[in-house]
Amino acid sequence: MVLSLRVMAPNRIVWNSEVGEIILSTNSGQIGILPNHAPLLTALDMGVSKIRSGGQWSAMASMGGFAMIDNNQVTILVNEAEVSDEIDPIEAQKDYEVAQMELAKAEGRKRLIQEEEKEPTNWIDPLSKALTFVNHLPRLQE
Repeated sequence: MVLSLRVMAPNRIVWNSEVGEIILSTNSGQIGILPNHAPLLTALDMGVSKIRSGGQWSAMASMGGFAMIDNNQVTILVNEAEVSDEIDPIEAQKDYEVAQMELAKAEGRKRLIQEEEKEPTNWIDPLSKALTFVNHLPRLQE
């Protein structure tokens, strides 16, 4: 017996074939799916799922989603997914470096905002002086 696996993202079908076993990352931990598994609907966590097909294991990184298992058919809906065989290591390294730079920029902006929040606001003192002046105007005219 085998499982019919179909993994779908909004822009493409990521996987569509028969497999022997699937290990999914769910919100409550990992779960193994074998043929004749009980019907199940579960939320998937961001992480790596493992798929055994033809005696070989493949990894699939996904960005959360849902899995439905029923009658040896596994349907997985994800926001985004990549199968390990499709990932170009050089491109992945470039993407990682860009993400690191963006993170550093965001952390720098966060620090600036936090420092500005610590500084006393400079408009309070002039406003206070102006209000004091306005409050004394009637007395000056008397």
